[in-house]
Amino acid sequence: MTTPFPFTAVVGQDDLRLALLLNAVSPSVGGVLVRGEKGTAKSTAVRALTSLLPEVAVVPGCRFSCDPLSPDPACPDGPHEGGGGGASRPARMVELPVGASEDRLVGALDIERALAEGVKAFEPGLLAAAHRGILYVDEVNLLHDHLVDLLLDAAAMGASYVEREGVSVRHAARFLLVGTMNPEEGELRPQLLDRFGLTVEVAASREPDERVEVVRRRLAYDDDPAAFAARWADEEAAVRQRIVAARELLPSVRLGDGALRQIAATCAAFEVDGMRADIVMARTATALAAWAGRTDVLAEDVRQAALLALPHRRRRNPFDAPGLDEDKLDETLEEFSDSSGDDDPDPDGDGSGPGGPGGGGQPEPDEGPAGDGAGARPEEGEGAPAPGGGGEQSPVRAAEPFRTKVLSVPGIGEGAAGRRSRARTEHGRTTGAHRPRGALTKLHLAATVQAAAPHQRARGRSGRGLVVRRDDLRQAAREGREGNLVLFVVDASGSMAARQRMSAVKGAVLSLLLDAYQRRDKVGLVTFRGSAADVALPPTSSVDAAAARLESLPTGGRTPLAAGLLKAHDVLRVERLRDPARRALVVVVTDGRATGGPEPVALASRAARLFAAEGVASVVVDCESGPVRLGLAGRLAGELGGSAVTLDELRADSIAGLVKDEQRRAA
Repeated sequence: MTTPFPFTAVVGQDDLRLALLLNAVSPSVGGVLVRGEKGTAKSTAVRALTSLLPEVAVVPGCRFSCDPLSPDPACPDGPHEGGGGGASRPARMVELPVGASEDRLVGALDIERALAEGVKAFEPGLLAAAHRGILYVDEVNLLHDHLVDLLLDAAAMGASYVEREGVSVRHAARFLLVGTMNPEEGELRPQLLDRFGLTVEVAASREPDERVEVVRRRLAYDDDPAAFAARWADEEAAVRQRIVAARELLPSVRLGDGALRQIAATCAAFEVDGMRADIVMARTATALAAWAGRTDVLAEDVRQAALLALPHRRRRNPFDAPGLDEDKLDETLEEFSDSSGDDDPDPDGDGSGPGGPGGGGQPEPDEGPAGDGAGARPEEGEGAPAPGGGGEQSPVRAAEPFRTKVLSVPGIGEGAAGRRSRARTEHGRTTGAHRPRGALTKLHLAATVQAAAPHQRARGRSGRGLVVRRDDLRQAAREGREGNLVLFVVDASGSMAARQRMSAVKGAVLSLLLDAYQRRDKVGLVTFRGSAADVALPPTSSVDAAAARLESLPTGGRTPLAAGLLKAHDVLRVERLRDPARRALVVVVTDGRATGGPEPVALASRAARLFAAEGVASVVVDCESGPVRLGLAGRLAGELGGSAVTLDELRADSIAGLVKDEQRRAA
């Protein structure tokens, strides 16, 4: 077995190391979510934590890691006698793969034996294996929603419940939950972000000396892992002893009324929803004091707890960047420092403030001399033509997003779980039953009994129990919703470049992006202007990235509509090879004009018919405005085999859109 990379050797990740150590001291803090760009050693730091955790005593032979001094009375392998001898083993780190099934996570019941014999034959899952250890989810933002719900419910309750057709099993599941993610690949829902106790942002250092040290240590580890680990063994032992000491000190730490008022005031000042943030901050501040070897919580502990516990709870929509205004935090703590008594970290009034000299806050920016020309910048949206742009205009700000009407793909798919189009899924309403293909996951009880009933006499049934064989089992067929690939094809030509018009168009696309985020879609962005089309964003789960590309989108030039459609067709062709089950919805945002290239109108028509021939679902958002309208967008929608909506009809509460929907249904 390869020697793990030492925890103390992870360079330049002070906040990440502190958050992990605080959870090791006090698991009730609620886990850590690590956000960061690729290649920043997120997984390395998490895996290295395992070697620092003290060994755990377990009941011999118990698959659920019961504590011999206080065994779980409901343990499926029990009952165990309390106070008996136990065996010690290292704390485990269990990894949950992104593609894991529900049975793999929570465990599985043998349905056939449960029905025929009435016994609970239970195979534990990863939650049982992680009990009293670490459960690590790499790329947690890519985990299916129903698995995230199960995972976080178990983390909150400290127990896992498996219920299938009246047969239930419960076992303890208390673990340190750690998730890592790259925000470029998509965000977690705000309500799921809230369930992680702490969050840290990790980025690669821009200091050459630190980067040199990272490379040097990595090469040394690759050359001789055992020698490298031995070099850091003493420091790791010291950290391990400090964790044990902090755990022992933790029950003696006093959280005074002053510190509690600072915590409550901070959460109120930052308008954090609910009370979970207050509780997490209190537990984190207490763990910080224990880690520092103190029995009193100080204002500096409250400040550090806020920096770890609040940034991810400030997000209101996926386009909000997580973060915390440290100046506002310092002002709030200072305002309530008078009521904190001996918790005041600056009793001498020398202005050092929370966190030691300098106040830990940001320095005030220089105002600069009057009349230095700082106020001479042009107004927002007044950008002059960009150099070398051939009539290109600088980007304009998008209008405020709004709630859009639901755009969906016709028919029934079998793609990834989501909330847009109808699909056959493992979760949803039951629509029928069929013989299981592979392992049985969702039993259709009525269909199973119906299949077994005619054969009871032939099988020699003599008692009240039903004789069930594997051939009788029926899988429930369920219908739910799937996520789609929503590919935006946006016209950025000169005909769209009027300030108010392009602002409205960007606002509409931003609204559709927000809808795609809520419905768990992948998104892509193709733009066309001048003489060519560009893939501004390949298909991704990150609507943040799409919104950023949209915001910086310049406009101007001719309208190569055919090039845009052909580029979108190429994107879909490649994406079908990568993810054949995910159906696509193409959203073309244009006024329908085609002016770029030879025979632009004929080329655009031929390109549009490619989508119609392949049955690709499409919607044209008609951006034409003014008293005289040519209806070109509607004609394009007909050639695509899709439908057309105006910007006004796109709104969910639009009267024109509702009337058009009623007319379509009547026809």
